[in-house]
Amino acid sequence: MRKFLLGFIALFSLSSAAIADNGVISVKSAHDVNETANRLEAVLAKKGMNVFARIDHAAGAKKVDMQLRPTELVIFGNPKVGTPLMLCDQSAAIDLPQKALIHEDEAGQVWLSYNNPAYLAKRHQLQECFAVLEQVTGALKHFAKAATQP
Repeated sequence: MRKFLLGFIALFSLSSAAIADNGVISVKSAHDVNETANRLEAVLAKKGMNVFARIDHAAGAKKVDMQLRPTELVIFGNPKVGTPLMLCDQSAAIDLPQKALIHEDEAGQVWLSYNNPAYLAKRHQLQECFAVLEQVTGALKHFAKAATQP
């Protein structure tokens, strides 16, 4: 099982658009931050996910007379998926519900970023939850594609 999980982690780590060493998958968006976040919310709703919050960090910065490039965080999840992960290791709750960061970089490129499920598996010793992690990986990849592609 351990070899299988390591293979799973390697496979999904290499299949993403871009992965930083910190376990974050980042996908380029063809849309601005607001449109990407709107599209993400729409696909999440269509798939029966709960959107718990949408935080506009740039608006927050403006309230304290600071300027931040467009940056939004969408917090979402589904207890049918999150609860089994927490049952494998309750510490996973610190990383749930899922989050997607949509931001514009210094070059004007918009990115949608989310936690790599393989990273979470390693962080929380979720070896017993392989099937759920596989499901989460596919869903997050689908959500990101739907939100970022033309």
